[in-house]
Amino acid sequence: MKLRTRVLAVSTALLLSGTALSACAGTADNSTSADSGGAVTLSLVAYSTPQAAYEALIAAYNKTDAGKNVKFTQSYGASGDQSRAVASGLKADIVAFSLEPDITRLVTAKLVDASWNSDQYKGMITDSVAVIGTRKGNPKNLKTWDDLTKPGVQVLTPNPFTSGGAKWNILAAYGAKTNKGKEAAAGATYLDALFKNVPVQDNSGRASLQTFTSGKGDAFISYENEALFAQKNGQAVDYTVPDDTILIENPIAVTTNSAHPAEAKAFVEWLHSKDAQKIWADNFYRPVVKDAGGNFPAPSGLFTIGDLGGWSKVNKELFDPGQSVMASIEQKLGISTSAAPSAAASK
Repeated sequence: MKLRTRVLAVSTALLLSGTALSACAGTADNSTSADSGGAVTLSLVAYSTPQAAYEALIAAYNKTDAGKNVKFTQSYGASGDQSRAVASGLKADIVAFSLEPDITRLVTAKLVDASWNSDQYKGMITDSVAVIGTRKGNPKNLKTWDDLTKPGVQVLTPNPFTSGGAKWNILAAYGAKTNKGKEAAAGATYLDALFKNVPVQDNSGRASLQTFTSGKGDAFISYENEALFAQKNGQAVDYTVPDDTILIENPIAVTTNSAHPAEAKAFVEWLHSKDAQKIWADNFYRPVVKDAGGNFPAPSGLFTIGDLGGWSKVNKELFDPGQSVMASIEQKLGISTSAAPSAAASK
């Protein structure tokens, strides 16, 4: 299999300090607020990894005519935790999650309109792909999905029952090993072997990356943008984009109970502008708007969630907390498949 490898060099001190990493992984809340001073204040509740991007985007939006009188509170955490928190009462005008089912939960709760994904972008704000990250120099020569199941190899990926990123990671490997879902038994066997090599399952993708950069593990599975985030902030890692991997699609929506729906919608529309999408690209996300910036070659075997049958199918077969492939694997490992609402719900 032809592979693309990029070498990234960064400092742990930079990666693990400062506001760029105050993503509140696991606890699902890192809120910042400002006095309104008469301005409209919007509450953004998002998954952990795009915090730095949103901070840059909000700063740019505040310089526009539409955004000059708009302030924001921001909460970041594991995608599933954040979605459950909003369903349990956490105030939100705009929700931005790792994957579509975390929006669907709010549609079911009537907190997001069922037409949220009817625009030309199908409700998505950014794309990425799943990659295999390693220590600098890749000392164990881990380049393929099969390499991650070798004896003695430690692989980091989050808990799929709290983290949307973990689901994408699992689906990337599963799709590659099952010919896009056509050989389900082979996929289940592969995932069972893979998770025997996972010593820690953090609550979010950002927390998992931090665990890796602190020195644990030989490899990590993550978003391409997370590996590039590591490069920007100084940690020495390599990463490989497998030929066979999944297109990660990240959704955004305005809530039905927003106190300022017009302003919230205007912000989401601006996030799809070329200026905003270039900021996304500068933060290593693949733009959903054509020609908005960035150089992101498509892997030759790139597939989508649709190729695997869609979220309803994979959630039932792979991620149902009661009876599914991953529930069975986690139960054997003694890992909980339940997730309580985020602590952010009471803040």
